[in-house]
Amino acid sequence: MTGKPALPGSLANNPRLSRWLAIGRDGTVTVTSGKVELGQGILTALAQIVAEELDVDPARIRMVAADTTLSPNEGVTSGSLSIQDSGAALRRVCAEARALLIGRAAERLGVRANLFTVEDGTVSGGGRSATYWELIDDTLLERDATGTVAPKAPVDYRVVGKAAPRRDLPDKVMGRPRYIQDLVLPDMLYGRIVRPDRRFARLVKVDETRARAVPGMFEIVRDGSFLGVVADREDAAIAAMRALRRDSTWEDAPAGPTDIDASLRANAVEHKTISEKSDDAAAARGTRRFAASFAKPYISHAPIGPSCAAARWRDGGVEIWTHSQGVYNLRRDLAMVLGLAEDAIVVRHVEGSGCYGHNGADDVALDAALLARAAHGRPVLLQWMRDDEFGWAPAGPAMAIDLAAQLDADGRIVDWRHELWSNGHAQRPGRGPIPTLLASWHLAKPFPCPPAVNGPLPAGAADRNAIPLYAFPNQRVVNHYVRDMPVRVSALRSLGGFANVFAIESFMDELAQAAGSDPVDFRLRHLEDPRGRAVIETAARRAGWNNWKATEGRGHGMGFAKYKNLGAYCAVVAEVEVERDVRVRRLVITVDAGLAVNPDGIANQIEGGAVQATSWTIKERVAVDARGIASRAWEDYPILRFAEAPAVEVEVIDRPELPSVGAGEAAQGPTGAAIANAVGHALGVRVRSLPLTAEAIRAAIEAA
Repeated sequence: MTGKPALPGSLANNPRLSRWLAIGRDGTVTVTSGKVELGQGILTALAQIVAEELDVDPARIRMVAADTTLSPNEGVTSGSLSIQDSGAALRRVCAEARALLIGRAAERLGVRANLFTVEDGTVSGGGRSATYWELIDDTLLERDATGTVAPKAPVDYRVVGKAAPRRDLPDKVMGRPRYIQDLVLPDMLYGRIVRPDRRFARLVKVDETRARAVPGMFEIVRDGSFLGVVADREDAAIAAMRALRRDSTWEDAPAGPTDIDASLRANAVEHKTISEKSDDAAAARGTRRFAASFAKPYISHAPIGPSCAAARWRDGGVEIWTHSQGVYNLRRDLAMVLGLAEDAIVVRHVEGSGCYGHNGADDVALDAALLARAAHGRPVLLQWMRDDEFGWAPAGPAMAIDLAAQLDADGRIVDWRHELWSNGHAQRPGRGPIPTLLASWHLAKPFPCPPAVNGPLPAGAADRNAIPLYAFPNQRVVNHYVRDMPVRVSALRSLGGFANVFAIESFMDELAQAAGSDPVDFRLRHLEDPRGRAVIETAARRAGWNNWKATEGRGHGMGFAKYKNLGAYCAVVAEVEVERDVRVRRLVITVDAGLAVNPDGIANQIEGGAVQATSWTIKERVAVDARGIASRAWEDYPILRFAEAPAVEVEVIDRPELPSVGAGEAAQGPTGAAIANAVGHALGVRVRSLPLTAEAIRAAIEAA
């Protein structure tokens, strides 16, 4: 007895074809994916999949931003899963839609369906033809997907696998309004939030006199310790916010820890062994033991444009415009906080300046909704200030990692130990019984602040990529979960994968040196996965690894990982110069993401991720003192400048016979590790705590 075919990706939860696709009589195809554009080019790649399966010109495709009134619920655009989930769903949806349209053409034209070909939406066969636009009606796609129509074979692809121009870039390059910060709605007001400069327990008192005297002031909104202003002009909102901030008294919260590494190690509440295997005979061959500790600080998302949202109340509900990565998840938490039914809230995605993780986008949406309740039906656009973003948005968690290994007489690893300490890496909305939105904790009737949590393996969170891909006969990996959060934390691009790969790949270089082996050869000796071996060998060859000319202060290093041990393979060779500071001159990267839908898009994602990881590795650190986050401006939180960006070369290994996997977060860990290894090669000194600043290098030299 055969069951119904399984539906792939997000299609199982959203099987209605019309939820994904509309074919217009005007010759256009409208796609309503639930995944959102974050600057990663995902809507371009999805449009290629639709054009391929429907056999239409990509210029006909209209990609609609995620909207809770239109789009399928695809959860959150995260984890580098958009092509795997939404792409797989759209591939099946379009294959079925194409078959339905050909079936209708067969009925109308009296020609067998298997005799038809399709070219740009024109169905032809037996000397007769009809277009999709003539065949479509309002009922054809009002049915659930069956999963019985096979998509095209890769050998027949004409659009997928080819570079395609990004749909979102022309507006951005030309400076045309596209971002949420550019949004203009009729009769719009402007808002700002008033929060103290550091962590606080509650708002004690407010003198509103000076704020209300600001010309253009519309209203002051207070609900418990939540405080904000609404004004006719943005400059007036800022002036009133600053006046209220000067004239408000906040109760301080208890002092928090300042030694984050020690605090993490001392406050774990759960210890979970996530990987363990043993081989007594191999362990007995161990002759030398090595150990090292690594540390990653809190890292800010640091978006160039601070988080922003707009809200408008009408007809007993509220509309939200947001750059959230999950419009349905945000709607769920908003409903809990605002006391509304979910269907009374409409959430529409508008692009922001990008974040690749959980920054303040969801929080500012609630802030805007709370202010807009006082606006008498007028929309309110609320943008955080720079210090709001640095001080109140979730940071990427700090992590502490201990590694130990034994080598045998032949220089092979026979035992591997990995222990990590970290908060959870997820406090996103819509995933728990209570809301995770910042303002909900400060209302007169507050919700409790939940701790950040970890998702399960194999994707994991804090323990992402903690299980090495190398083949070790003895292995033990332990995750120590820390619930207390001296700094609010949540998902940052690659989650725990950045720190774990940095530590693993740094330690692999240390062990290679102890074994008297070349770092690339040492990795290949311990790696059985042929695709992993291929990206390492390709990157090393392209970088001229074996022809490196050693000079003082210059070094090169390798980093490798398979993202989440499920996604793209990535190997990075970094070339650095070290004088007072580290300067990354060149990154050579090879990536294997299976079928490359848009090879240029993959290369762009890998390059962008590598540049971001370069900034994390050599510059970025959230400063923390007893009152919380102390780095509240660009002066306190330096990032990589354009003049400091390395030259990046990316080679994509296309495997059209294999499923597409996520590539957006594949470069982070390998890039950080490659840079650290290159610095170690240049100086002969290992720096194990990020970022690799002049102070960290000096401390490592003094300790050596």
